[in-house]
Amino acid sequence: MAKTGEIAAFALGEKKTAMVNLPAQFVTSGTADMKGQKYSDLVDYANNSEKTSDLNNESITDLIDLKEQFSKPGYANRNSAVTETHPIFGREKLNYDNHDISVLRKDLDEAQENGNNIHELAFSIRGDWLVKNNLYDPETRMIDQNKLKHAEQEVAKTLITKGFNLPLGEDENDVVWFGVIHQDTDHLNMHLWFAKKGQETRSEMLKQEGKYKGQPIGVIPLEVIEQAKRQFRKQLMSSQELKRHQEILKGVGGFKKEIVETAPENLLNDRHAKAIKKIYDALPQDMKGRWQVGNTKLSSGKGKMAKANLLTDKLLDDLFAKELKPEYKGFKSLAQEYDDINIEDQGVMHKGQRKWSENKEDELRKRLANQLYKHLAQIEDTSLNDIDQQMTALLSHVRKPYKGGDAEKHKIASSPQEKKLDSKSLTNTANQNSRHIGAQMALQGGSFNKISRLWRQDIRAEANAERQFLRNQKKVEQEKEQVDDDYQKYRQL
Repeated sequence: MAKTGEIAAFALGEKKTAMVNLPAQFVTSGTADMKGQKYSDLVDYANNSEKTSDLNNESITDLIDLKEQFSKPGYANRNSAVTETHPIFGREKLNYDNHDISVLRKDLDEAQENGNNIHELAFSIRGDWLVKNNLYDPETRMIDQNKLKHAEQEVAKTLITKGFNLPLGEDENDVVWFGVIHQDTDHLNMHLWFAKKGQETRSEMLKQEGKYKGQPIGVIPLEVIEQAKRQFRKQLMSSQELKRHQEILKGVGGFKKEIVETAPENLLNDRHAKAIKKIYDALPQDMKGRWQVGNTKLSSGKGKMAKANLLTDKLLDDLFAKELKPEYKGFKSLAQEYDDINIEDQGVMHKGQRKWSENKEDELRKRLANQLYKHLAQIEDTSLNDIDQQMTALLSHVRKPYKGGDAEKHKIASSPQEKKLDSKSLTNTANQNSRHIGAQMALQGGSFNKISRLWRQDIRAEANAERQFLRNQKKVEQEKEQVDDDYQKYRQL
């Protein structure tokens, strides 16, 4: 992170650099005590040029180690990095005055005296992303500081309440936190510092073994940090960008739904009968009733399900190349478009890091495979000994339109000549009558008809559950809005 020596002269044209990086670090009270440092050294009274001069900070690259920040008095609100007279902000105010700073310093010292860690997270935001989301005008070098601060206020809640085994504070007033926006580097940087004020006594929040036994837990899980980054981006996105994201995600979901809903009628026909027979034979019988892809890709070739998974993966390749080609092509195209958005937001993928589109495709394939396995498990062992024979029997009983009488139809259906029909004619008949087979016929102990019916029932159940969930969410939001409205009316009385 290079220091520019200017205010809001952010680098532009960095399309492959992450929109926001969020390094996290913490310092224990013992480490700071040993060096004679105070948590309150991070802040000073606003506009105190003697303690926050450029001479003290000319070598700062901004995202420096937290331990070093204490040795630079007033690091948080140094004049060379901020534009506001009162740049420090917190939970309730966007600009702390000198009285607020006095209270803040007192709270920070209390946190240190009680043996608590101080945590810092730094949001490093690319200039191009700021411009795209109407947060920065490179011509005037003006940034929307209030919107940035509001976003950090929301993220602070997430980190403080969800960053540890329990909420960091035992109540709302048991946590001290503050933030600031720095503008003197090639990316805009926002910092967030926070600590518990009261002494920590909860066992869930203390190290239970090792060198640091009895000390407060310091590390915030990576998944919580990633959640905070996503929340931060969403808070700051312009309505146009948010709509663009939502439309792509909606499109991916639409294609996925269409593929899942039409998979039974496209998979469960005679063209795939031999492939499904091979899959059934490859399934480990000692695991019947527990057939699942598991925590792996279909194509991984690992575990007891490996052979069946590989055959199912090949079957899905065939399905996506033919019957569901348009739907699958649309699904892939939109998912890859979302990969491009993620690169804009998060930077170039690291080696070994999986793309969003790859994860979504794996999820789709697993879902289809697990549905197939589930319903194959409900067929009796004897009923699928030879799918070719079953399909022949099924097709021989299909009621085809016929101009003769009932007796003649019965004669043809049961004659030896009918049983000698070659597989090609059976295939042609199947194609002509595919819509009637599932509805009209069932085989002893189970059939494609049964699999398809059960599969569709599952799909309907999932869809109904999803709709109910969305209705409940909407109801909760409406109730919350009503409470907020009532509160605002109450305040105006």
